[in-house]
Amino acid sequence: MPRVKGGYTTRQRRKKVLKLAKGYFGSKHVLYRTAHEQVMHSLRYSYAHRRTLKREMRKLWIARINAASRAHGMSYSQLMHGLKLAGITVNRKMLSEIAIHDPKGFKTIVEKAQKALAK
Repeated sequence: MPRVKGGYTTRQRRKKVLKLAKGYFGSKHVLYRTAHEQVMHSLRYSYAHRRTLKREMRKLWIARINAASRAHGMSYSQLMHGLKLAGITVNRKMLSEIAIHDPKGFKTIVEKAQKALAK
């Protein structure tokens, strides 16, 4: 069997992994084997955490909306139910932004939800 040298392809693959490992601590950005292990872990974590981030952001928005609505004498669930009855379709991200940056506007939204619940 003829001898096969790695050459160009192997070098390019290793350079790609070491480039991805740039900034890692210790030998994880220098040695190919440890760098490859860490890059594989990192890619797995980044895939999972892109999904986890969506969950965490939704929890944050709900907590903000709850805090703002309780300041107006309403719980989060009552507010969301009132908005549904009033026919107001605002997603939680925008609702939390309104609660933070436009308290007067949020107050009017809460009042509309309260009126819809009263009916």
